[in-house]
Amino acid sequence: MRQGSDIEISEAPGLGPAPEKRSPRKGRLLGGRKRRSQYPFIIGFLAAPVLLYAVFVIGPYLQAFQIALTDWRGLKTPDYIGFDNFKALLEDDAFISALWHHLWILIALPSATLAIALFFSFLLNVGGKGKGGGAGGVRGSAFYKVVFFLPQVLAVAIVGVLFQSVYRPTSSGMVNGLLDEVGIAPVQWLNDPDLALWSIIAVVVWQSVGFYVVLFSAGMASIPRELFEAAALDGAGRFTLFFRVTLPLLWDSLQVGWVYLGIIAFDMFAIVQVLSVDRGGPDNSTTVVALEIYRNAFTYSKFGYASAMGVVLFFMTITFAALTLRVTRRERVEF
Repeated sequence: MRQGSDIEISEAPGLGPAPEKRSPRKGRLLGGRKRRSQYPFIIGFLAAPVLLYAVFVIGPYLQAFQIALTDWRGLKTPDYIGFDNFKALLEDDAFISALWHHLWILIALPSATLAIALFFSFLLNVGGKGKGGGAGGVRGSAFYKVVFFLPQVLAVAIVGVLFQSVYRPTSSGMVNGLLDEVGIAPVQWLNDPDLALWSIIAVVVWQSVGFYVVLFSAGMASIPRELFEAAALDGAGRFTLFFRVTLPLLWDSLQVGWVYLGIIAFDMFAIVQVLSVDRGGPDNSTTVVALEIYRNAFTYSKFGYASAMGVVLFFMTITFAALTLRVTRRERVEF
């Protein structure tokens, strides 16, 4: 009776033949074979990039660790001196000054850049009125995003030369010319040790803001408009919309931006090289570790000592990125 009913159901009109039952073990075997068949393709696709990365990135890093333990000057065979180069760093005034400068840059650059970028992104995407009277982008927001992004496409050397004219210490400079119009004496933006570093940081902020305006705008555009409309119906103002709705949903982008800007803060070589007085001056008031590495390696031929600086800079950067990702980690908000 049961056998007959099974045949009757399998041959019922419109149902077609009964599906073939596959055992779980057979399914796992087929899936495992399929994955194994993909391994040669994946390995072949990644082999060349991984090899290039190992040769041109990991290899030089490992070699730098080795050279940092020597007194190599580029000509003779290096002599092993252990950790003497690292001990000498603790007594190097220029290197200590560079570390302090990185600390101030690490505080000022990400804070100012991300704050300004968030402000403009919010205005461009939520600062106007959308359809139906809800929150929406301002008119011409696409054009403004292009304008904000333009400094990002300029080479650092071009930006440095441009701001040499902007910061010119006489009234012929743009900033001092404006100050002269209101009766303020010219300011030595790059010649004053108390102002030079902050003037350079301002240039980096100016160049970097546009990228993060576009990044945050893309993140805000992906937030459903219904969330803003619901918050507005509940009586939320622009301030509440930003801190209670927009900022939590942009946390991942904000975290990435902070890490990127922190890495930039540990570099700063090109802009300081071009814009500062006497390459890190005056009186080492703008020097950074990358500039000290360049000076010791290619001016004084102290490659072992420069490599020791590079090793310290490497670990500082890695530590900062790891700590930032750890401290700012939070539960992801789904929408």
